[in-house]
Amino acid sequence: MGPDNVNQSNPQNESSRVCECGFPVRVSEIEPFYSSGLGVALLGDARRVMQQFRPESVDLVLTSPPYPLLRKKAYGNVDANAYVTWFAPFAAEIVRTLKRSGSLVLCLGGVWNRQLPTKSTYQFDTLLFLTRFLHFAQDFYVCNPAKLPGPAEWVNVRKIRAKDAVDCIWWLSKTPDPKARNTNVLRRYSDSMEVLLRHGFHVAQRPSGHILTEKMARNNGGAIPPNFLLLPNTTSTDHYLRQCRLQRIEPHPARFSRRLPEFFIKFLTDKHDIVLDPFAGSNVTG
Repeated sequence: MGPDNVNQSNPQNESSRVCECGFPVRVSEIEPFYSSGLGVALLGDARRVMQQFRPESVDLVLTSPPYPLLRKKAYGNVDANAYVTWFAPFAAEIVRTLKRSGSLVLCLGGVWNRQLPTKSTYQFDTLLFLTRFLHFAQDFYVCNPAKLPGPAEWVNVRKIRAKDAVDCIWWLSKTPDPKARNTNVLRRYSDSMEVLLRHGFHVAQRPSGHILTEKMARNNGGAIPPNFLLLPNTTSTDHYLRQCRLQRIEPHPARFSRRLPEFFIKFLTDKHDIVLDPFAGSNVTG
């Protein structure tokens, strides 16, 4: 669990306290596993813990639930054909706790059908289920070009499929106009754009029919990012892994790049907003 406010009818109750980060936590229900001035980590069943949160108290839910992998991980994986049914109770609590201006960002990796060179549609089934309650703001895709070739049978042995290196990210919201600002995640201009900004260019029409006007030569501090994120995930010496080795703890086997939550937190939240990850894993989002 990531940080959040919790439902408290009586803030002065002896069973309550405020952790370092300022979020009230009901000790009898959710004892903080650890906390800091930036947030609190809560260890427990995510559905039961989220039930303690106030309605519409979270600005962003950013999470990556366990995928329905054929080769199960130690933390458990449900089968693809039962995924939506399994996820539904979590989705209900997420929808309840999201603010009207808030967003859900859900990262789901692709999985293959058992003994077949075809893929499951569980990612899209989950998206269609969520659109019963939330607006589909936009689809994003994250590519890890350093991912090992797989699945081995179809990619390495029979060589009839390409390496599977792209995960889906669904951005959903309670309203069609959630809090968002792409100027918070501008990218560095390309070298060719830097040249155009220095020397300018003539108004012209592209072969596609788009007309380039003088406004295109305005320096806005960076380029608006696309909905395709290229994020190599090859870290092997970061603080988390070093601490796991020191404490002799087995690292979490499915961590996403730190740059992924960083992008969406900058894009979809303001300073002091509440961000929740109910499937925190190694707590990269935290």
